[in-house]
Amino acid sequence: MRPLLTACVFSTCLVMLPGVGSAKGCLKGAAVGGVVGHVAGHHAVVGAAAGCVIEHHREKEKEKAARQNHQSPNQQRKTP
Repeated sequence: MRPLLTACVFSTCLVMLPGVGSAKGCLKGAAVGGVVGHVAGHHAVVGAAAGCVIEHHREKEKEKAARQNHQSPNQQRKTP
């Protein structure tokens, strides 16, 4: 019964926060965080939420770095 309740609470949180639930990297982070949280003391929901936030942040940083690397050579070519 407890795993079913945990799944219901987690899915309700994702439905209430659609921007975070569909964010890039969130699902992968939530899956890993949920497993780690469960193994670390039956805190799967907390682990899933933390994993989602952390992985989303990493993806944003990766995109930002890629954007800067992509723009840097173009800006150097435009200057005479």
